Amino acid sequence: MSFITPTYQLKDALKNYFGYDQFKGAQQQIIENVLAGRNTFVLMPTGGGKSLCYQLPSLMLPGTSIIVSPLIALMKNQVDAVRGFSQTGQVAHFLNSSLSKAEIAQVKTDVLSGQTKMLYVAPESLTKKENIDFLAAVPISFFAIDEAHCISEWGHDFRPEYRRLREIFEKISSVPIIALTATATPKVQHDIQKNLNMLDADVFKSSFNRDNLYYEIRPKREVEKQIIRYIKQHEGQSGIIYCLSRKKVEEIAELLQVNGINALPYHAGLDASSRARHQDAFLMEEVEVIVATIAFGMGIDKPDVRYVIHHDIPKSIESYYQETGRAGRDGGIGECIAFYSYKDIEKLEKFLQGKALTEQEIGRQLLHEIVSYAETSVCRRKFILHYFGEEFSHESCHEKCDNCKRPQERMEGGQYLNNLLQAVVQLEQTQKSKHYCAFLSGHVNADIKAYKHDQLPLFAVGKNYDEHFWNAVIRQAVVGGYLYKDVETFGTLKLTSKGNDFLAAPNSFMLFKQHDFSNTDDDDIILNQKGAAFDEVLYAQLLELRRKVAKQAGVPPFVVFQEPSLRDMCLQYPIDLQELTSIQGVGAGKAQRYGTPFIEHISAHVEANQIERPQDYVVKSLINKSGAKVQLIQNIDRKLPLEDIAKSQGKSFDALLEELETVVNSGTKLNIDYYLKEVMDNDNQEEIIDYFMGAESDDLITAYHEFDGLYTEEELRLVRIKFLSVYAN
Repeated sequence: MSFITPTYQLKDALKNYFGYDQFKGAQQQIIENVLAGRNTFVLMPTGGGKSLCYQLPSLMLPGTSIIVSPLIALMKNQVDAVRGFSQTGQVAHFLNSSLSKAEIAQVKTDVLSGQTKMLYVAPESLTKKENIDFLAAVPISFFAIDEAHCISEWGHDFRPEYRRLREIFEKISSVPIIALTATATPKVQHDIQKNLNMLDADVFKSSFNRDNLYYEIRPKREVEKQIIRYIKQHEGQSGIIYCLSRKKVEEIAELLQVNGINALPYHAGLDASSRARHQDAFLMEEVEVIVATIAFGMGIDKPDVRYVIHHDIPKSIESYYQETGRAGRDGGIGECIAFYSYKDIEKLEKFLQGKALTEQEIGRQLLHEIVSYAETSVCRRKFILHYFGEEFSHESCHEKCDNCKRPQERMEGGQYLNNLLQAVVQLEQTQKSKHYCAFLSGHVNADIKAYKHDQLPLFAVGKNYDEHFWNAVIRQAVVGGYLYKDVETFGTLKLTSKGNDFLAAPNSFMLFKQHDFSNTDDDDIILNQKGAAFDEVLYAQLLELRRKVAKQAGVPPFVVFQEPSLRDMCLQYPIDLQELTSIQGVGAGKAQRYGTPFIEHISAHVEANQIERPQDYVVKSLINKSGAKVQLIQNIDRKLPLEDIAKSQGKSFDALLEELETVVNSGTKLNIDYYLKEVMDNDNQEEIIDYFMGAESDDLITAYHEFDGLYTEEELRLVRIKFLSVYAN
């Protein structure tokens, strides 16, 4: 179905339909290829203008184009955008599970009438016989497959239903195909073309470089505080925060709202109308920030997103690239900040358990690549582009990543590269990175032992360095082009011709010192606004003050404020009672009861030492904002049995006790006397309370041993809750 049009007509059509004067990048050549009836494969970065490559030909060609899209929200967004350019709402429709029977009937009527030029279809909808039969009776201009990487088992977002698209297309019409993706390695590209039987397709590959984006990886320390501070420093700008789980999305969205930031959650657990409402609020700039799960961020398409923050590291470089690519689509600046802890990788690895072995191997390989990216000291832009098969010199980054902006030290590493390449040859190029790290550092693990590699001459040749170091050498050797990872064998290291040349004539190889991400999550040492460490001097003073206040009140020091609260004071420097309630474990009651001498002391300390307090952000606790916690307190006020409360909330009794402990530790009173008198004698309660009154800490193990096992851990926890409610709050 060839439909050649002169260039000037094409530009007229661009102006007429979309109001643009010029095509971007390779858009014109791609559109001409589609209009000429050729199979077309498009690799274009997010924000490069992929959608125009099938939207304009759809409007120019006779018939209706079928556009396969993986997400309902993405379809809605695209259909709304196309209708915005048109005088009629019938020009574009979507067909998916969100529509009622009446709406589906209307869509089919508009398609049959010839008014609909673009029909967006979910792959699941295409598999239904009634839809196949309907489309077979409609004049089709061409098929477009958006997010085509979903076809490939080697892709980061593989969907089995995408593998059937070719056979379904053949049942409908023999028209050309245009496949489009923003993320495909050479292996994935070949797999897509082979599956769609379009190896003859003309391939248009744009550079994956987004030079307006800034990339940075931060250790996962005090993430919520960092995020709140960042957003408040970028007030009035639109941003997206990605989280690994729906629960975390809800928590972060609520935390932002509590701290005066206009934010909404977006994830698959919300009903379709809520998702659409939240997405529209973001697009219409009624909210500044959308907090989204990684998988469901694809529906958010906004040109002026100024920052993308990853609370959790994604499962692959493809996912990361695609999600960061939603920043700066208008060509303006876009900052991409990701928080990294290896604990997140361990969680993602657990998700792979129970899947098919091949899927597990591919998943682990993708995770290994994102770990390499997070921990590398090489230019991040160079690393990403190398992953997608594109050459790039770090000099061209222009400090648009943290590693180029604040470069790590370098050292001569020619000897280490030589050791590595010799090891790869000695092990016959059959192993993955992890194995070579153990082999070179001399770590005898199960695999090394099984293969008897500990008996080879080069075993432990690099024993002066640990596996972390050798992993860094491998990463830099791969990015430098001395080794490559064979995808077919899930990441086995092989020598390139450049690697063989180096072995034949070893020379200089400069190694970057690697980042250390070992100290994340639950660190006691946290940086304040100026980057200074925790205030040790103030902490010692507050410990002494706590001792005095406790003595005056006749209670143990831990009842006044627990040590995590004191540590937080040495970072936040609260100087009034309102600010004190933002401190970890300090509610309004505890602040009123014990807070005054502490804020007076901190205020004097701040003034005397001219300390700049981190008051550009104040993180307020969610403890009294959570509906579940309010309900818990109300249930206790109604004197419901604790077992019934636990059951109603779907929790174990142990989990309920943890919740109660969190509530009282934050300064809220709970009266559980009604329950305690049913399970313990008053004398026993008094004995335990007397113990805590004289104890140096409220540690349960110490208490258990003190009573020689007379009371169960559960009984001790219940009385401790009562004790803290009475004396601490």
